[in-house]
Formats: sequence, structure tokens, C-alpha cells
Amino acid sequence: MRRVTSFLFLASVFCVTFEKIHWTFAGTVGIADFLAIGFLISFVLGTRRFRVPHTTVVLLGFFAVFLIAYLLGYFDLSDSDALGQWGKGMTKWLIHFLFLAAAVVWLSRRGQRYFWKTMVWFTAGFVVNAAYGVLQLLDARRGGNLDALVLSPITGGASQINIYGAINGANVYRPNALTGDPNHLGIMLIVPLLVLTPLYLRLEKGHPARRWLMVVIGFLLVVEAMTLSRSGLLGLAVGALVLLLPYRQFLKSAQLLVPIGAALALLLAIVLSRRSFFTTVLKSRVQTSGSSENAHFQVYSFIPHVLHVDPLFGLGLNTFSVYYQFVTGKTNWGPHSYYVALIVETGIIGTLLFGVFVIWVFRRLNAARALGRALAAARDPLAARVRPLAWGFTAALAGTLAANAFYLTMQFYYFYAFTALALSIPVVFAVRE
Repeated sequence: MRRVTSFLFLASVFCVTFEKIHWTFAGTVGIADFLAIGFLISFVLGTRRFRVPHTTVVLLGFFAVFLIAYLLGYFDLSDSDALGQWGKGMTKWLIHFLFLAAAVVWLSRRGQRYFWKTMVWFTAGFVVNAAYGVLQLLDARRGGNLDALVLSPITGGASQINIYGAINGANVYRPNALTGDPNHLGIMLIVPLLVLTPLYLRLEKGHPARRWLMVVIGFLLVVEAMTLSRSGLLGLAVGALVLLLPYRQFLKSAQLLVPIGAALALLLAIVLSRRSFFTTVLKSRVQTSGSSENAHFQVYSFIPHVLHVDPLFGLGLNTFSVYYQFVTGKTNWGPHSYYVALIVETGIIGTLLFGVFVIWVFRRLNAARALGRALAAARDPLAARVRPLAWGFTAALAGTLAANAFYLTMQFYYFYAFTALALSIPVVFAVRE
């Protein structure tokens, strides 16, 4: 049973960004949902001791108060469509949050070596997703549709690369890879970029993982740029500013400049090969007065009205699309902001609860950094792993919060897996092995 649980857990964290691999029955069920449910069942069946870390006790406390707030939001539902959306949202949230709580217990029991193994599988999922995005782009350039060839036979659904527009008859493609949107991919990629960079900078010369991390960071930077995601770049910039505090001495080091320089050189070569084409594309991405930009800001105007009607618990979890359709007649647009969705759907109470939860996660990461400092004071070599890890997760969380001002990836499964790893750092590494 333990091996089955481990397989399902590692498979879950590997697939957390694979949004396109899903099936439609009783709503949309992704491969990560199947694996998470399997892990939870296997975890419960295989548990023989019920002692859990204090972190999990707090998580269960948050689970209880979130659940109460979301259940009270049920009484603000307006019709059967809203009820259907609320039910789907509640189901997803229950799976994700229970996975988060169980994952912290599982990681605490398996120890440090297993934590690093989980990190490898978590990172590998991002790399595979990004690699698929590159292949998707290359195939689209020759007129193909890689999704139709690879994914449609598995899922039975239709999908394709994002077409941003056309310039002189040539399509402008933005890879969405295995995610649902190029901006989702861009925002998700800031997690491995910001988490891995400080670990890479602190690795000893000659360490076998150093070269691999250099290649991975450079590759993910290239794919990040290919997404043309402004929200992704915003999150990456915010996270980089956080990392400047402890790692500013590496700014001029070859260790940092080599992967960044190689990525920039490759991107520059691509841009210069079609200079006029890419100049037009880049100009369109820096303007802030287009219809897309207006839509991102427009959703914020809904907040005052909703707070006037249902201030405490909002319209109900996952029901923004129903409200948006009623106001604008559009059925295929979400809130385009996690914070708009949070306020509109869960009201003042839900928003305050989420704010307290995020502050607590930051405090746990601060505890992880304090643990790293204590290890360094004791001249324990483990400090060279714990402190960079804690700083990387801190930067990635700050970057993700910033990027979600105009997108809402924090309700996706990868964010809960990321949070589980972040909360596990001070638990796992406080125990000497």
C-alpha cells in the first residue's frame, strides 16, 4: 500500500500542470484529479497512525473555516446554473485542499530524501509541459496541430495552440502546451524558475545537479518568453526582486549570467531572424489600451456592485461566470483576476480568510528561513539547501500573488501542490536524519 500511495502522490505532483488532459463527465475531471483522489484513498487506507504535524492541524482548521464560509455562500446562489457551478467549484476545492493537508503529513513521514524526490518529480512536470510547448510551436509553424495528434485520442476533446493574431498573413503563435492558456503556462513557469535559481546558485562546484539546473533554468526562461505572457513576466520580476535581498552578490557571477545570457542570446537570434515580424508582436504586447487590457481592468468594476448586494459571502464559489454572462452576455469569459473572483464569489469573509491563510504560509516560510539560519550558525551543511529552498518558495509565492492580479491560476491544482511543498520545508528539515 505504501508503494501505491507513493506512486499516486509522485504522479500527482508530476501532472499538476497538465490541464488539457481531462475528460468531460460530471463536469471536467483532469488526470491530476484522478491521481489526487487515488492518493487520498490510498493514504487513508494505508494510515495506521493518526499523529500529524502541527502544520496539518492548522491546515485542517483553515479547511473548516473555509468550508463554513463557502457553504454559507450557498444561500446567495441565484439559480440552478449558479448551483451547478457552485457544486463543481466545491468539489474541486475539497479535492485540492484535502490533498494539501494529506501531502504535508505524507512528506513529513517520508523525510528529507523523499522531499527531494518529490521536488524532482514536481519540476519534471513543468519541464515536460514546457518541452511539449516547444514541440507544439514547431509543429504549428509547419501547419500542424500537435494536440490533435497527441491529446485528442486520449481525451476525446479538441484543443490547439493559441493563435495570438496574424502579421502579413503569418500567424502569431503562443504555446499553451498542456495548460489551457499561454498565460497560465507563463505564470506556472515562474514557480520552478524562482524555486530552482537560489538552489542552483548555492550548489557546490562539481555537484552533479549544477549543470542540469543551469540547463533547466535557461530552457524554462526561453519558454517563458515564448508565452508572451505579461502576467508571467510581472510575477517573475516580483519574485526576482525578492531574491535580490539575499542573493544580490550573485548578480555579476558567471553562475547566474551563463543561463540567463544563453537564453537571451537564443531569443535575440530568433528575433533577429524575423526582425519586422517580432517587432510588431512585441509592440502589441507592451501596449495597455487594447481590448484585452480593457477586459482585464473592467472586471474590477464589478466588485462594488457585488459587495453592495452580497457583501459577506459573495455570489457563491465558482459562480462568477454565471454573473458575468448575466451582465455582459458573454459565456466564455472568466474573471481574469484571482482577486476579483475571490471578492465576488466569497465576499469580505472569504477574502479575509484567504488573506490570513497567505500570511500564515509566508510565516511558515519565514520559519523555514529561520531554520536555515540556525543550521548555518551550527555549521550544518544542510543550511546550504534549506535557506535557498525557503527563499525560492518565498519568491515564487510573491510572484504568483502578483501575477494573479490579472489571471487566476491560484485556484488550480499546481498551486496546492506548491503550497504543500512550501509548508513541508520547516517540518521535514527540522528533523535530523
